[in-house]
Amino acid sequence: MSRHERRKNGLNKFLLIWCIVVTLILVGLGAFQATRVIGKSGLFSKNAVSAPVTKSTEVLTQAESAMKWEDDWVKHNGEIYDYNDDIMTFLVMGIDKKDEEVSPVYGEINGGQADALFLIVFNPHDKTTKVIGINRNTMTDIEMYDEYGNFVNTIKAQIALQHGFGDGVEGSCELQKRAVSDLFYKLPIHGYAAINMSAITTINDAVGGVDVTPTADFESGDYNFKAGETVHLDGEAAFAFLRGRNMAQIGSADRRLERQKIYLTAFISQVIDRAESQPTLAVDIYKEISKQMVTDVSADQLSYIASTVSGYKFDADSLMLLKGETRLGDEFEEFYPDEDAKYEMFLDTFYEKIDVQG
Repeated sequence: MSRHERRKNGLNKFLLIWCIVVTLILVGLGAFQATRVIGKSGLFSKNAVSAPVTKSTEVLTQAESAMKWEDDWVKHNGEIYDYNDDIMTFLVMGIDKKDEEVSPVYGEINGGQADALFLIVFNPHDKTTKVIGINRNTMTDIEMYDEYGNFVNTIKAQIALQHGFGDGVEGSCELQKRAVSDLFYKLPIHGYAAINMSAITTINDAVGGVDVTPTADFESGDYNFKAGETVHLDGEAAFAFLRGRNMAQIGSADRRLERQKIYLTAFISQVIDRAESQPTLAVDIYKEISKQMVTDVSADQLSYIASTVSGYKFDADSLMLLKGETRLGDEFEEFYPDEDAKYEMFLDTFYEKIDVQG
C-alpha cells in the first residue's frame, strides 16, 4: 500500500470515527430531550383532576357573578385567585422501617407509619421551590382496612397511620397520597416517594454530609446536640438528628419536625449547589436507595424534574410548617391544624392572584 493510500485510509478511519462520535452525541441529546418530553407527559397524565376542590370564602359581587367565572377560581379576602395548573407537587414520605429492602407486608396496619411527610412544590411561573412539612400527628380522615385488605371504615386519626393500613408498597403509598391530597382540598399530587428511614445515612452522605445548627438541646442515642452549636452530620449522626424524640414529652413530634425543617433547608441548598457540578446527583441518589424506596416517579420523569427545576430559588423561608395545636389525646398526641392558616398557605402556594378587570 502506497503512502497516499495509507494516508487516505487513515483519513477515512478518522472521518468514520468522527461520524460515529457525532452520531452518538446527537442520539444522546435526542434521547435526553425525548426523555424529558416523556417524563413531563407522564407526570401530568397521572391526575384525572386538574385542580383542587375548594370554594370561595366570600360571596361574589354582582359584577363578579355576571362575569365568566372559571371553575378553578376562588375568592378570598376580596381577591380572586386562579389555580396554577403548571405547578408540580410531590409527596415525600419517611417510613418508620429500618429494612434495607422494601417488600410487601400482610395483616392489619403492618405497612409502617409515615413519620415524615413533606410536599415538595415546584412553581415554573416564579421559578421557586417550596416545601410544606406536615405534622405526622395531624388529625384527619383516614381509611381503615382489615387484615385481608377489605375497607372497614373512615375514622379521624393521625395522618401517619394511613400508610400502615396498606401493603407496605404501592398500596400504602396510594392511601397516604390520597389522605394528604384530601387534607389540602383534593390537591393534585404528581408523584410520591416513600423512603425507609434506613436510607437516611445513604442520602445524607451522598451530598457529603450536612451542617446544621440546632435551636434546642436534645439527646438521641449516643449523640448530644447543643442549641446554637453548628455540627456536621455524617451517617448515623444524621439519622439521630432526624429521628430522635422524647416520647415522654408532649409536643415531641412538633420539635422533631422543626429539626427536620432545619436539616432539609440545609440539605436542599447543598443539593442545589452540588447539582451544578454533579448534574446526575439526583439520579445517582435515586439508584442508590432504590431498594429502600417505593416511588411512582420513573427515571425519565426524574430527569425531567431535575433538569427543569435545577435553577429554582430555595431558601429558609421556602420550607413551611402547618400551624396548629398539639393536644394529648386518650393515648397519643394529636395535632389540629389551624384551618384559616392552612387555607392561606394553600392559596399562597398553589394559586395566583388575578386582575379580573384587566
